[in-house]
Amino acid sequence: MDRANILLVEDDKEIARIVRDYLVHQGYGVTWASTGQEGWEDFQKCCFDLALVDLMLPEMDGLTLCKNIRLSSEVPILMISARQEDEYIVKGLNIGADDYITKPFSLTELAARISSHLRRYHWHSAQHQVTQQLRFSSGLIIDVEKKAVYLDEEEIILTSKEFSLLILLARHPERAFTKQELYEHVWQQTDTEGNNTIQVHIKSLRTKLKENMRNPKYIKTLWGTGYRFVGEPLS
Repeated sequence: MDRANILLVEDDKEIARIVRDYLVHQGYGVTWASTGQEGWEDFQKCCFDLALVDLMLPEMDGLTLCKNIRLSSEVPILMISARQEDEYIVKGLNIGADDYITKPFSLTELAARISSHLRRYHWHSAQHQVTQQLRFSSGLIIDVEKKAVYLDEEEIILTSKEFSLLILLARHPERAFTKQELYEHVWQQTDTEGNNTIQVHIKSLRTKLKENMRNPKYIKTLWGTGYRFVGEPLS
């Protein structure tokens, strides 16, 4: 098996150096980011097998980073923090983290947890290959690898942001997304009051998908909240 690549997001330089050097010595590839925003950008640029995310981070906090990673990938996420209160542990696990380790921790324990999660992740990945096409009963096909979308066998041309919105919604059917969540995940920026970017892009996306607003096949508006994907997948 090729060596696993780990994303380490930690703003404490001394802790980051110690953890990085230890994991490299254990045979892992390690990319270190010192802010949540930097970690999110690194995650989108490279392929990682596991993420180690500190809870308290500048620019983008660890909980938000964890949520963004989980919406994009099934890689194991281990949160690390000095906070030991149950509410923080529960929040981290509820938004998609797989494990939580509190500071100070032993490097051998950290390595054991990483190894355990990687074994399960690689086994699961081998058993359940991620499909490269999402197909729906209404004639919609999303080709993930080619980044192409077809409706009734005719390709429809989407902008990169429209495609990112559609694939995010379609991969998480029936999940309610707020406009803020969609904006921060796709645009990688903090949403500001009065920003109507999401509404404009959703309207354009619906037009291209030939949506009937009164009886939507794909994107349902949750008034006062955001949007939800309601397309019926083909088994």
